[in-house]
Formats: sequence, structure tokens, C-alpha cells
Amino acid sequence: MSGKLNRRTVLGLGGASAAAVLLGTGAWSSAAADTRLRGGYPFSLGVASGDPMPDGVVLWTRLAPQPLAADGSGGMPDKPVKVLYEVSTDERFRDVVRRGEATATPELGHSVHAEVAGLQPGREYFYRFRAGGELSPAGRTRTAPANSAALASLSFAFASCQHWREGFFTAYQHMAAEDLDFVVHLGDYIYEYDQTDNKRGVTLGAEFKPETERLERYRLQYSLFKSDPHLQAAHAAFPWIVTMDDHEVDNNWAGAISQDNTDPAVFLQRRAAAFQAMYENLPLRRTAMPSGPDVRLHRRLKFGDLADLTMIDTRQYRDDQPCGDGSKYDCTDRLDPSRTILGEQQREWLLDGFSRNRSRWQILGNQAPMGETDLDAGPAKKLFMDPWDGYVAERDAVLAGAAHRGVRNLVVITGDRHQNYAWDLKRDFEDPDSPTVASEFVGTSITSGGDGADITDEGRTMLAANPHMKFFNAQRGYVRCTLTPELWRSDYRVVPFISRPDAPISTRASYVVEDTRPGVQSA
Repeated sequence: MSGKLNRRTVLGLGGASAAAVLLGTGAWSSAAADTRLRGGYPFSLGVASGDPMPDGVVLWTRLAPQPLAADGSGGMPDKPVKVLYEVSTDERFRDVVRRGEATATPELGHSVHAEVAGLQPGREYFYRFRAGGELSPAGRTRTAPANSAALASLSFAFASCQHWREGFFTAYQHMAAEDLDFVVHLGDYIYEYDQTDNKRGVTLGAEFKPETERLERYRLQYSLFKSDPHLQAAHAAFPWIVTMDDHEVDNNWAGAISQDNTDPAVFLQRRAAAFQAMYENLPLRRTAMPSGPDVRLHRRLKFGDLADLTMIDTRQYRDDQPCGDGSKYDCTDRLDPSRTILGEQQREWLLDGFSRNRSRWQILGNQAPMGETDLDAGPAKKLFMDPWDGYVAERDAVLAGAAHRGVRNLVVITGDRHQNYAWDLKRDFEDPDSPTVASEFVGTSITSGGDGADITDEGRTMLAANPHMKFFNAQRGYVRCTLTPELWRSDYRVVPFISRPDAPISTRASYVVEDTRPGVQSA
């Protein structure tokens, strides 16, 4: 990364005071601004960028002068609003290289997804928006390197599971100060549950109490979560690459099946509402705009000759969890060769990508753990049915497919579990002598699960029951990854508490993967 972003630029600028500081050479004229919006500052939810490519990124904001308006409208009028944006090579916007205009419509929650192209590869840029006579905070982003670029290093962080009511997003406060090329979010960006009984001590209206099921409520839930200043700071500091897990819609949903076995037609209506709100509130490209209850989130991003990142979707196309979900002993249905967590088309797309992409590191952005998680240290196996342990044949097919296609280094990054793991991925977990064919780093939650602990009784059991597991930790935080041609390093960054603000951060442990040597090792 070239240089550090001035935190005042990202966090402290808004409205007229921002205009006085930021408007430099080539600034917008007052005639270019829309009529002033009523009700407050429209950029209350911040700014973001995402899905970096060598020539550009998508820039995001959502106009919401009253972000917690009970009807989910953000306090916006029921009419389209013109939004201007500009991109500069410097944070004071003296060298503006792109300007454009977008229309924020009520149909898409007055969100903006400006896909900017024509930028230089591997370069830092700054961006901002203007609407209603107001100027947004500035964000920093970075384009991906040229596809053929020989990279000496790459740095990113991954995170998941940020439940607003569970505590403070302090981990993002520290993430925003890191030197990263991008951030990967692996799902559970929101939780669909009641937020009125929260550990932040914030009094919320009755509209936040029912479980989230309708579009206006999903919009409101995103507004609440995105109001966190540390989440906004992390979005403004780096481009994000995002996907979903279950809580963006409903806990442990599978395909057209809800947790409570709602009529599938009714659940698909809920899914459509959830997908629309997700698109409105995240820096996703038009290719991820939902069509009713369907959305395409699996995609590939390339970072020079060093890394290919493949984001997969393990929710939308899966079969129902076997044996009634939960954790089970002796569930033979999980071994059924016809069971899928990816769906046939996505699986073939994934395997085809293994054949075509030849970067040094193949990264799989995955929602729930791929490695086997035995919860019984005795001879029997007790396994969770929701992650890949409930879809064994497909896990084996993916790992075998990577090996057969000559993938040099397959590393899986995973969320969901609210715990940190570093472990080896085996060709066949049913065979104790099966070779290690890949590596997986599972990252803990931002807040979900409360303050956490370094080690728990469950962790001791898991370390005893899973010889492929090299590390366990149950604190909150994120994982920072640094790649070179010779080595992958994962630093487990943890905070001691999230029940109150301003926790310090530390690196609890670091694990590495050596080039062409699958499996994790302590650093």
C-alpha cells in the first residue's frame, strides 16, 4: 500500500465543514449540487468501495438523513435523487481523475453503486460523493494489480459475524489502522434477531424487536448495524469483497428451506427482501443485483500472479442439512454422494476455475468450516450438520478436484464459527492416514458470542478430537493475512473484550503455509 490515509479525512469530515477542507482544484461548482435534502446529513451510513479490479472498483453509499426511521426509508423522500461522485489520486482531491453522476432511487433504498473504470492497476485512490448540497466523508480504495503483475506481497484481512446487540465493533477500529490491500467479509454482516435487548445500552424502538422478515425491516437492520463508526471506518479505509452466510436472511437456511420450515413460497419472498436489502447496503457490482429470490455472489478476483480469490456461496444452492441439522452422532445421510452444499453448476464452475487459474495461491472464500469438526474426543464422532461435515462427498470432490487439477497452494478462509482455528484439510477425513491436501484458517467473530476466552472446555475437546487442528482460540477479532511467493502468514488479531469500548488488540498466534507444502505450521 502506498501511504496511510489521514483518519480525519475518513472519519471527521461531513457537510459544510467537509466542503471547506476538501474542495480543491477542479472541485464541483455549487450549481452541480442537488437541492438540499431535508431532515439531516444524507451520508450518515458512510461510504465504501468493493470488488477491486485492475482498472476500477465499485463505489457505494446510501442516502439516509434519518437512518433509523421506522419505515426503513432512511428519512428519504419517495423520489430519485442525483448523486455526484469523484475519484482522485490524492486525499485533498487536487488531482481528480474521474467524475460521474448516479441516481439514487427509492426502489433500491436510495443506494448508489458507481462502477468506476479506467483507473490504473495497483494504485491507491480517494473518492467522495455529493448530494443534497452535502459532501460525504472521503474514502480510500485501491485497484487490483494488473493480472500479469509479479507481486512481492499482498496483505488482507478477513472477518465475519458482527452482531450489533452483542457488543462493540472494536475489532474494526483496529482493522481500519492496518496496512491492507483489501478486506474479505465472509458473512453474517447483520443478524435478523431482536436488537432491543442489547449490550451497548442503547434504547431502540419497538420496530427493532420482531425478527426481520420484510424489506423495510431488513433495511432498518442494516442501518442500525452500519451506524457503527468503526465499521464505517473500516469500509472507508479499504475495498471490501463480501458475501453472505445465513443471518443475512434466516438462521441456518438452506436453499428454499427456512429454519422453521415456513412454506417455501413464503420463505422465498423473505429471501428476496433480504437479498435486496443486502445489495442496497453493500459495495456490490451490478452482477450481484438480485432477481427476486436469486442472487449471484460466487465470483473470482485476481491479484497479479500471486493470488486468485474465489468467493463461493454455500447457502443458496444447497440441500437441506442432514439428520435434522444441529450436531449429531452417526448421521449416515451426511455421506450421501448426491448431497450438495454448492449446487452442481457452482461446483463445476469452481472446479473449472481450478483448471484455468494458475496463480501461486488459490484462496477460497468460504462461509462455514470445510475441515471436520469432531466434538467428541472418544471413538465416536459428533459433528455439526450445517457446514461441510454435512456434505462430505462434495467436500471430498472439491479437495480431490483441486489436487487433480494441479492447484499449487489451496488455502480456505472461513467464518461462521465464532472461534479461531488453524488446521489441515485432509483428502478424506474418514481415513486417519489420508494426506493433507490444503490448509484452512477459520476466523472468529467481530462480536457474536460475547467477550469470549482464549481457551474453553469445548476447545480442549476439539484439540483432543481433531488431530488436524493445530490452533484454537475463542476471543473476538479478525485474521490478517500476508502473502509472498514463498509463504502465507495468518495473524490472529484478538481483543480481550467487546462488552465495553476501546479494547486493545494483540496478535494471539501466527500460522504459516509454505509454498507447495500443504498444511499449517506455527510461525
